[in-house]
Amino acid sequence: MNIRQGAVRRRVLTDYAVYNLSRPQFVLSIAVGAAISFLAAYIFYHSAAAAIVFSAAGLLAPRVYRQVLLKKRTEQLKQQFKEALFSLTSSLAAGRSVENAFRMIPVDLKLIYPDPGTDIVREFEVIRFRLENGEPLERSLRDFSDRAALDDIKHFVDVFCIGKRSGGDLIEVIRQTSSIIGEKLEIQLEIAVMIAQKRFESRIMMAVPFVFLAFLSYAAPDYMAPLYEGAGYVMLTLALLLLAGCYWFIIKLMNIKT
Repeated sequence: MNIRQGAVRRRVLTDYAVYNLSRPQFVLSIAVGAAISFLAAYIFYHSAAAAIVFSAAGLLAPRVYRQVLLKKRTEQLKQQFKEALFSLTSSLAAGRSVENAFRMIPVDLKLIYPDPGTDIVREFEVIRFRLENGEPLERSLRDFSDRAALDDIKHFVDVFCIGKRSGGDLIEVIRQTSSIIGEKLEIQLEIAVMIAQKRFESRIMMAVPFVFLAFLSYAAPDYMAPLYEGAGYVMLTLALLLLAGCYWFIIKLMNIKT
């Protein structure tokens, strides 16, 4: 019976290393990806046939969209965990025991995140439920750490479990560890904000050639006509490949692991 309950519990709780798109998200991502690819190809080649061929790139959109949503959820979980650490530190400073401090975390988090479906609220509700049913706190935290797959959460849980086994001043260890991890997450948030600003600027820069080409094709079609015959298609293809390479380089440049 315990094995069956454990298996059910693992299926219900979120694995944060995996993100599954819903059917509407899957279909919408393909549609948007195909539409953008079609429009970009048509602006470049002025050929519906070429645009239809390029629109097949929309089939790759769900994979990209899944990674975007997975990264977004991971970043949100990091910042939510920081709030949980603040709550834990405050409760310990007020004189509560470690177990009671963990019981208070979901109560405090609900003041910040009223939505009961918020990931961190659900996770600490589960931890409190297990704690009240006699399950060791270390086991609940370890399960959360394994599913979260985040270094900061793993480090906190490792320090907590070692401190609990060694019998040292666990409260002081938790305070210091929470403070260090909290400061680190604050710095990561500042870096993420700066990167997001530059990422937005890079997207505008990548859109400029398409807008410029569309404008010239509309305002001066005779001037652009040589591009749509003979060697002009080769030049357009090389330019498109160059833009794709630049975009790939920008993504790699902006992908800073914090």
